[in-house]
Amino acid sequence: MSSDGFDDGSVWNEFQWESHLNEIERRSEQLRRFITSDPKGKTPRWITLLQESMDELDAVEAFIEEELLLDEAYFPEDEDDWEDDEDEFEDDDFFFKDSSFPFYDEEEDEEDDFDYGEEWKELSDDFTLSDYGSIENLDIYQEARAYAVDVLKWAEIVPPQMQTKHIHEFITNVLKITAKLAGGYSFGFEQDVLGGNIAYTKKALYSANAALSHLQQMRREPFITSLVYSKFHGRLFEMRNDIGIYIQELRDRFQLGLE
Repeated sequence: MSSDGFDDGSVWNEFQWESHLNEIERRSEQLRRFITSDPKGKTPRWITLLQESMDELDAVEAFIEEELLLDEAYFPEDEDDWEDDEDEFEDDDFFFKDSSFPFYDEEEDEEDDFDYGEEWKELSDDFTLSDYGSIENLDIYQEARAYAVDVLKWAEIVPPQMQTKHIHEFITNVLKITAKLAGGYSFGFEQDVLGGNIAYTKKALYSANAALSHLQQMRREPFITSLVYSKFHGRLFEMRNDIGIYIQELRDRFQLGLE
C-alpha cells in the first residue's frame, strides 16, 4: 500500500478528506452523547465543562481534547471494521497503517519520525507550518483560543433564564473553531495528509461563520450590551478572515506539492 493513500500513488485532496471526516463526525455523534452523560442533549456541553474545570482556559482545552478523542474513536484499528464502506473508501487501510496519520499511536516509532536533536524547532516560529513545529506558535490558534476563553467568561455572567438557543449555539461554535484548528494541525503538513489538514481547518471556518450568524441574532437581546457585541463581532469577523487566509496558504502548499 502506498503511503499516499491510493494504489496508483495519487493523494487525497481536501474534498475527499472532507467526505471522510463528515462520515466520522456522523458516527461520533452517538458516542458524544454517551460520554457526556447527556443522551438527550439537553445540557449544553460548555456549561458542564465549566462546572468540571478549574477555569475557562481549562474548559476550552478540555473541549478540544474531547473533540479530538471523539474523532479518533472512529478511525478504525482494523480494516475489517470498515468493510461496509469499501465502495466509498477503497483504501481505508491507509488510515490505520500509515504512521503519518495524526492519531497513529505507535510510541516506539517516534525515533524514526522525529529527530530528537531538533526539539528546538517546536519553539521557533519558522517551523510552525511543519511537522516539527508547535501549534502554540500558530497565531490563528492562539487567537481563537483566547477568544473562546473571553466568550466563556462573558457567558458565565449571563443568567441561566436568559441563555437562549442562540447563546448556546454561538458558544458551541466558538469552541469548535479552536478544536477544528487543532484537529487540522494534528494532521501535519506532509503532502499525503495535507488535504486532511485543509478539510479539518475548513470546519473551523464553517464554525466561525455559524458563530457570527448566531452572534448577529443576539445583537438586540438584553443580555448583551452594544459594547460587548461590538468587540465580540469585530474579533470574530477578523478571526474568520484570518482562517480563510490560512486555508488559502495551506491550499497553495498543497498545489505546490503537486507540481
